Amino acid sequence: MRFLDTFGAIGYALSALLYGGLGLLLLTSWRGRMQGILLFTAVLVSAAWAALLAAQAAWQATDMAWIWALEVLRNLTWLVFLGRLLDLQLEGSPAQQATLRRWLGALLLVGTVFVFPVEDLAGRWWFLGTADLTTARLAVQVSLAVAGLALIEQIFRNTPWQHRWGVKFLCLSIGSLFAFDFFLYADALLFKRLDAEIWLARGAANTLAVPLLGVAVARNPQWSFDFFVSRTFVFHSTAFLAAGIYLLLMSLVGYYIRYYGGAWSSVIQTVFFFGAGLVLIVLLFSGVFRSRIRVFISKHFFSYRYDYREEWLHLIGVLSGKVLEASLPERIVFALGELVDSPGGAIWLCTEQGTCEFQCCWNFGEHLINKDPVPPGLHGFLSRQGWVIDLEQYARDPESYEGLDLPPWMLECRALRLVVPLIHADALLGVVLLARPRSPQTIDWEITDMLKIAARQAASYLALEQAAKALAEAEQFAGFNRLSAFIIHDLKNLIAQLSLIARNGERHRNNPAFVDDALVTVRNSVDKMNRLLAQLRGAMPGGRQDPVELRALLVEAVAERQGQEPKPRFTDPEGPPCTLTVDRDRLGAVIGHIVQNAQDASRKDGSVAVGLVCNGDQATIVVEDNGAGMDATFVRERLFKPFDTTKGLAGMGIGAYECREFIRSLRGQVSVDSVPGQGTRFTVTIPLGNPAKAPTTTHVLTEAS
Repeated sequence: MRFLDTFGAIGYALSALLYGGLGLLLLTSWRGRMQGILLFTAVLVSAAWAALLAAQAAWQATDMAWIWALEVLRNLTWLVFLGRLLDLQLEGSPAQQATLRRWLGALLLVGTVFVFPVEDLAGRWWFLGTADLTTARLAVQVSLAVAGLALIEQIFRNTPWQHRWGVKFLCLSIGSLFAFDFFLYADALLFKRLDAEIWLARGAANTLAVPLLGVAVARNPQWSFDFFVSRTFVFHSTAFLAAGIYLLLMSLVGYYIRYYGGAWSSVIQTVFFFGAGLVLIVLLFSGVFRSRIRVFISKHFFSYRYDYREEWLHLIGVLSGKVLEASLPERIVFALGELVDSPGGAIWLCTEQGTCEFQCCWNFGEHLINKDPVPPGLHGFLSRQGWVIDLEQYARDPESYEGLDLPPWMLECRALRLVVPLIHADALLGVVLLARPRSPQTIDWEITDMLKIAARQAASYLALEQAAKALAEAEQFAGFNRLSAFIIHDLKNLIAQLSLIARNGERHRNNPAFVDDALVTVRNSVDKMNRLLAQLRGAMPGGRQDPVELRALLVEAVAERQGQEPKPRFTDPEGPPCTLTVDRDRLGAVIGHIVQNAQDASRKDGSVAVGLVCNGDQATIVVEDNGAGMDATFVRERLFKPFDTTKGLAGMGIGAYECREFIRSLRGQVSVDSVPGQGTRFTVTIPLGNPAKAPTTTHVLTEAS
């Protein structure tokens, strides 16, 4: 076997192995999305294509019809996958989507024709020649390569700049392969023959590109890439100089290969230049490479790491939403991470009850962290000291943070590096965990001081947003109080009318005219009270604490809701007694509200189940339905928000909020697990110890929010 054939066989075989491994990873991690199926199909066809060409290079015994078929299929599957990605990006532009689908459909139709051995038709129809069909096949291959490059360009162009970090390696890998195919088939179309050296070099080119595709598959598509540098001129000058030196060295190596390579120098030189160009492009788009240049510049060209004027202006732009369209907690993580070249992190926000609850992650996997509230020890240390905690320093020297006891999972997670407190007016508003920087850095006084200042500025934005929300809620409660005042006024009028009838009843009971008027007055009063009840639906009295048997209470609550379909059922009415000291009326109203919401969300032939589990120190009440369900965003942002209802005038939007607040007053918790289209599971957990003091305020509990 010639050296060129051996080289081609090895290149295609390695490419087939890499494609096969990537396909196996895709198969084990697929989550049911259409683009996942298309990507797996493209990778699988590419693996078969590379294996077939490896066999052809090794033994030259493969039928050319199979080779041409897989050549076209490989390009078509990648075009379909790329077209699907672009179609998702153009969902807001129906006209552009229609144009894309028409062009892609035409390409698929023409390409599918050339999957089959069309050269065999030359012997059946006199007007078709083999040379003409071969030229047409090469032209189709060139067209497919151009279409692939166009799709790559459109995908990158339509990806928001803050999310290009997730697609850049996809564009680089597949784009480079389409570019190589364009060069191969354009050369063949021009000179009426396939260049064997370029053909055999293509296997090695695919071997170099597949790892980049693997990186693109592994990256979260929601992750963003952003790069901000304060020393613009020095940075770009350094990068330009480094790129020039790199290209010069690659040219010298290429000349050496060409001069001393002998008969196989052309193919080796082609592969070398392809790989060198690919490496250069990867470095230019690499956040790690840029981070290292920035650290190098800060260390060797400037006395301070930061250009504080530019950093501060950029920080304000990010926090105010001018740079990044995201929620404020996400913008805070993004802004603090930029200061230390951290790609992402997580944030916990403190509640009025004094605990810091997990809020969200930014460019960081939620499976890597423990989403429980911030431990009291860490919460107290950050509140007292306000220090930025370097997890690496703490692991080396815990005594440098005297009195600090970090949870074990923070130290075990090697992807984390910094803990930054958000302090406003000497109060801890939140905690940010930042991922490890892209390049190794020493966390010195300048970095910690900058993070402290930036965190205080971010905390001020957070406090302002919380104050605005509190003001909006106060205004809504004021409106509710005004509504209550009107209702009380109407009730007073009704009471006055009925009192007058009661006072005159004994004197005029034998007067038919009085009786008729009294009946009309009572009927009108009943009608008006019914209308008031339809609006308010029974304000619940509160404050009384009595021993309540929960199982009996649940049986009663389920029985009261039997008049509405679907009828709820209690799954364990005969279990052991479970007693709690609580206001029976208010707890019964809470359970009734949850059951009613489950009924309202379910079809008449649906299912609503109520369960109870007592384990000695706490009771767990579960209400589960198979109704419409809710998405995670609605549960997090709207379900427990007062005066926010999806039922229009039928609800006032305060029931779910009051349920949660009442259960919290008992030191309990309300959690919601819901999947759109599958149903909702409400879990109410109440301690069975000493009763908590219930709030004295009275709100609507039984109306559906």
